[in-house]
Amino acid sequence: MSIESVDDLLKLRRAGSVTRETIEAMKAAVRPGISTRELDDIALAVMQRHGARSAPMLVYDFPAATCISVNEEIVHGIPGPRVLAPGDLVKLDVTVELDGVMTDACETVAVPPARKEDLRLIECAQASFEAGLREAKPGARAFHIGAAIQRTVARAGFSVVRELTGHGIGRTIHEEPMIPNYGHPSFSHALTEGLVFTIEPLVAAGSARAVTLGDGWTVRTRDRSRAAHYEHTVFVTSDGAERLTA
Repeated sequence: MSIESVDDLLKLRRAGSVTRETIEAMKAAVRPGISTRELDDIALAVMQRHGARSAPMLVYDFPAATCISVNEEIVHGIPGPRVLAPGDLVKLDVTVELDGVMTDACETVAVPPARKEDLRLIECAQASFEAGLREAKPGARAFHIGAAIQRTVARAGFSVVRELTGHGIGRTIHEEPMIPNYGHPSFSHALTEGLVFTIEPLVAAGSARAVTLGDGWTVRTRDRSRAAHYEHTVFVTSDGAERLTA
């Protein structure tokens, strides 16, 4: 969507605040022995306390409030009985609907004790997000964001998952434009002031090829290498971009 009024911006900021609070509550609970379903229950309780709803459940009939993906799973993992083990790499992906608007964010957390390579992977996902964010300004093209992400990931020796992208968001989860994680000129959508979208590097330690599992939702790396995901919903300002889910 494109922000057209102060009311639009206030609604998005409220939804972004609930998205952030939900992720922080989940992060605080990550530990060996907790199940992904328990983490999802924590997230749902935060949403309900604010009168918010799970956007994936609302839009796609997703079978849980959040997406939780572990280790080689990249995105859209379904919370369930799986119990987290020491050293697991966990992606906490939350999309909230509140007052008719939606915001989306994700962080990757390492279950203690963390492996050094996993911490490097997490840092790379965050650094590539920041590089992409610096390119988000009026007049830029979507592929400028992707090129900055790709350069950062390549310098770290990792791979970007090309099949998955950031996206416009606001009235529903997935809107135009697509925001790639690589710099292909076909992603030529011009960024305009007020435009709302996600920037979300998806970074694999090995091959970037992805496959969808039999549950129809979970996407993992083909070679089972570990992956990290970092995401914020942002909007374009007069001279840059602001995070709505920070």
